[in-house]
Amino acid sequence: MPTRIRLQRKGKKGRPYYHIVVADQRAPRDGKYIERIGAYDPNQNPALVELDMDRAVTWMQQGAQPTDTCRAILSYRGVLYKNHLLNGVKKGAFDEAEAERRFDIWVNEKSTKIEAKRKDLGDAAEAAMKDRIAGETKKAEDMAAALSAKLAAASAEEVAAVETPAEDQPDAVEGTEVPATDSSEVSEAPAADAAGEEKPAE
Repeated sequence: MPTRIRLQRKGKKGRPYYHIVVADQRAPRDGKYIERIGAYDPNQNPALVELDMDRAVTWMQQGAQPTDTCRAILSYRGVLYKNHLLNGVKKGAFDEAEAERRFDIWVNEKSTKIEAKRKDLGDAAEAAMKDRIAGETKKAEDMAAALSAKLAAASAEEVAAVETPAEDQPDAVEGTEVPATDSSEVSEAPAADAAGEEKPAE
């Protein structure tokens, strides 16, 4: 029976994660499988890979063929390299102790690279957060300064209006008032004019 090491999709729409399974290549992608040997979550950075190394190597030794994506994942975790070393032991190129020594060296180097990448990502995220906080703080300070200047200008105008002397202020009603007159003079003037007028000779 031809077997494949492949991914079985799980999770929700837009945020999938995968099980790494060994299955008959004729079975549906999300159907029945022989054994689950790991998990893969691409939503994290770096991606999370959980893998049973011994079972993966055992299946590779028995002839199971990984898909392209699974081959990249197995190479990332060193399964392909360990399988290569075991094949070298079978051919007599070196003994099993030498194979284990070489694999341990590779694992240590890979772990160092992964930790360095994780540290760089953490530092970059921290720097981005600091820049964002600094930008927000500067924006808030600029807005506070602008508001303070506006309030200071308004206060200065109010103080200037209060301290201006009364004689310096223009008379708003000057020249607009009608001079007061005696009501008797106003009422008697037409009568006097009428009495003084002579009728024309007939």
